Amino acid sequence: MTFADPALLAIGLVVAVALAWAALAVSRRRAAALAAAGVAAAGGAGRGRRRGPLAGAWLTIAGVAVLAVAVAGPAASVPVSHASGTVILAMDVSGSMAATDVTPDRLAAAKQAAVSFINAQPGSVDIGVIAFQQGGLEAARPTADHASAAAAIRRLTPGGGTSLGDAILASLSAITHTKVTLGRDGSAPSIGYWPSATIVLFSDGQDESTSTEDGTGADPATAAAAAVAEKAGVHIDTVGVGTVAGTTVDVDGFHLFTALDPAALESISETTGGTYHPASDASELNGIASSINLRLTVTNQPLPLAGAFIALALALLAAGAALTVMRTGRVV
Repeated sequence: MTFADPALLAIGLVVAVALAWAALAVSRRRAAALAAAGVAAAGGAGRGRRRGPLAGAWLTIAGVAVLAVAVAGPAASVPVSHASGTVILAMDVSGSMAATDVTPDRLAAAKQAAVSFINAQPGSVDIGVIAFQQGGLEAARPTADHASAAAAIRRLTPGGGTSLGDAILASLSAITHTKVTLGRDGSAPSIGYWPSATIVLFSDGQDESTSTEDGTGADPATAAAAAVAEKAGVHIDTVGVGTVAGTTVDVDGFHLFTALDPAALESISETTGGTYHPASDASELNGIASSINLRLTVTNQPLPLAGAFIALALALLAAGAALTVMRTGRVV
């Protein structure tokens, strides 16, 4: 238990102790006076009558002591679980995100879903935005100001290639507030443990650095970046934007075929303990916010106890006064 003003508690308890000392002194004087007057031999009935006023006084003193505790602002520390921590929205803004196999296009649909996600989060969640092509750029720092994150999402425009590995590293940099990079040999750095952080990656999964034999799935650099997140306890939920059937899109004057690559996104989410969310149209993307589960964190929050102590103090004071009146006809 903690107290907002320990000084008031000390003063109140000193007053209660002084009252107790005074009550004992008065009781002893009365007993001495009665003994001198020869009343001590009156027997048990006399002692019972003397205990009545004293019992009322002790109840009153106890009420004063409890009231002193209440005035000092007592509070108990109670563990409360709630959605908290940091969420980084990693938004693919590569040229392929201009494809229209999702209405009105992939990026517009992803932006709408991301803003809906932001609006659904409690104020206890800090949200940041990373825009990535062949590199990652922090578009909005993680903050409880969700309006700034939503504004950053709305400003995004498509262009350039895609590197999912860079997206993950840039997101981890935003979480840790330090630049996270892989070693020249592809080795993964140690960035500590961040279990309350989550990355939500919106992409069509087409990674220009993909080097798997069948042209799909996460490339070694992306896999290494995902391993860094996994070691740091950061979950990555991936959202596939587009259709497997695909379509063509104009990029720098060229007509290129682009299609959703779920294998790359599934590999990332599985590595980090996250979940892959397929979404082939805008209506499915709008439901992503409710399907992504943020981890619950437990924090100790103060629970004010002054009200309970005041109620107890009033009950004790009332009982003490009633008992005193019943025994002596006086309040004190």
